[in-house]
Amino acid sequence: MCGICGTFGENQQRSIERMVSAMRHRGPDDSGILREDGIALGMTRLAIIDLTPNAHQPMSNPEGNVWIVYNGETYNFLEEREILRKKGYPFKSASDTEVVLRMYEAYGDDFVLRMRGMFALAIYDKRRGPGKDRLLLARDHLGIKPLLYARGGSAFLFASEIKAMLASGLIERQFDPESLRLLMTHGSITQPRTALSGVKMLLPGHRLIVESGKDRMERFWKLDTDRILNLRHEPYEGQVEIIRESLQESVRLQMVSDVPIGAFLSGGVDSSLLVALMSQISGARVKTFSVGFEEEGAHIDETDDAGKMANLLGTDHSRVVVTGKDFRDRVRHIALAMDQPSVDGVNSYFISMAARKAVTVAVSGTGGDELFAGYPWFRNMAAAFPADGKKDLIRGAKDFVSKATRSEAFNSIVDTRFGGALERVRGSSGFVARYARQYQIFGSRGACRVLAPDIKRSASIGLDPYYDLVSTDELSFASTIERTSGLCLRNYTQNQLLRDIDAVSMAHSLEVRVPYLDVRLINVALSLPDETKLGGLQSVNPHPDGTYRETGAKRILIDAARHLLPEGIDRQAKRGFGMPFDTWLKTSLKDVLDDALSPATLRDRGYFDVEEVQRIRNRFLAGKISWGFPWLLIVTELWCREVLDRPHSGYVN
Repeated sequence: MCGICGTFGENQQRSIERMVSAMRHRGPDDSGILREDGIALGMTRLAIIDLTPNAHQPMSNPEGNVWIVYNGETYNFLEEREILRKKGYPFKSASDTEVVLRMYEAYGDDFVLRMRGMFALAIYDKRRGPGKDRLLLARDHLGIKPLLYARGGSAFLFASEIKAMLASGLIERQFDPESLRLLMTHGSITQPRTALSGVKMLLPGHRLIVESGKDRMERFWKLDTDRILNLRHEPYEGQVEIIRESLQESVRLQMVSDVPIGAFLSGGVDSSLLVALMSQISGARVKTFSVGFEEEGAHIDETDDAGKMANLLGTDHSRVVVTGKDFRDRVRHIALAMDQPSVDGVNSYFISMAARKAVTVAVSGTGGDELFAGYPWFRNMAAAFPADGKKDLIRGAKDFVSKATRSEAFNSIVDTRFGGALERVRGSSGFVARYARQYQIFGSRGACRVLAPDIKRSASIGLDPYYDLVSTDELSFASTIERTSGLCLRNYTQNQLLRDIDAVSMAHSLEVRVPYLDVRLINVALSLPDETKLGGLQSVNPHPDGTYRETGAKRILIDAARHLLPEGIDRQAKRGFGMPFDTWLKTSLKDVLDDALSPATLRDRGYFDVEEVQRIRNRFLAGKISWGFPWLLIVTELWCREVLDRPHSGYVN
């Protein structure tokens, strides 16, 4: 696991040094820089596989004409190395980085099709001679690892983090207005946009080739259904066994490590199943971690459940208590660690900080809800779009009106007294439009109100959230549950969960692995019929807040876990991980709230409407709205102070 960066097209030796320095938290074990005419590559390494100097990066082939900087893990590297050995390729290290480099030599740009893991990488190839050299960037299938890129003057540059891009001195320190609109609407920034104007995130499953002064974007993978032929028609018992085997294989592959490995354990189905498999595969006590709170967070504290599960599974468990004072003491570093503002990530920050004291790698249950219909959004969408798909004249007219009102011609109405009615009509019909409203913070109308006039003039104010998500609807042809899975993975999971987890875990030099998002397991899950994931579809909403048994959520995953987990695991309700923000922002962090949302601060920053923010602040303190609204505004201001306002020659912990 590393931080990678580089410039291509002109010499920027001082830039590369600053970029590497800004990411030393991502790789405290080693660092390296390649400088040649027209190219500079840099890396900071968190050593996970092959701890020797043989795995140093940037790494080259024996001829020195192909170089790689690589962030991630290729879990099938041992299998691929044996194939390459038989082809005659020698190896000097035991690292997966060298295997990936050799795969590029052997298979060309399609080497990424053979990779099973999480990765963001850059390969510099000068084999064709002066003026014909090329740079290839690639990012894993689901976007577990980040990779940003931009043009700075005549140079093309890339990095794992915004802090490194800014440290280059080649990027303007300007918050992109459109990204600010997206952030306020959804709670995170929709990729490929980033917080910075002119800086993009390489989309998952894509590669970018730079040669002859031109950029070429290519997609190498996308979500699809029925890649496992005929699985949909297998008996249910056989489908359960295939899920069990696929998950076991994913966990086994992701336990390959030369450093200590542990797991986040909430006591829920997803993390408990992973820990049970880890214990079974390793035959040793797995180190597990959970986050709990004092009295103010007792109502959302899951650590009793986690502790009971840890006892049953025989893990070496640590319960970490986070207080309001802890949050207050770390809030500036949290904003810095996020690398880009988000409404989420604080929980992952604290559990990563605790885990890093004992392990270098931690396994997370992220992805289980997305693949096996764990979120309530799945049942909501199933209720709105039943399998028979029948439409009457009233439904058809409703669809027509809803679609018509999503036209940009109506955007100016959003911020008027008719805006609420318009929003209801816009979201009343259409799959993507309805899904877009399953999870928002301010939404389209709220974002319109909270942003300052100057920002509004530069952003797509009033744009229906449908347009933010429609390009990610990769499974538009599929069933309701499959289509919802695709939208979850390409939006909430990609833009918020995975991006936040990477940023805050790497701030503590911790690698987080996500076995549910193994590419083979995804293909298996998307080859199953809907009723295996969400049981009881004939009565789509009998117990919306009930147990897994009552709602039918994660049916096949729970059945696959029955031989490993305690009887009655499906009698628990689905609970998202929460923190007592509501209390903390009114007590321990009240001074932070008052400062970040003061009229003077807001006027100086110029991003938000002063009167609207004061209304939000007062309504929150009066208990009329939830913490997410003020916190998103606060963390945006704190991020600007810690990242955007401060020139970075390095990372401050």
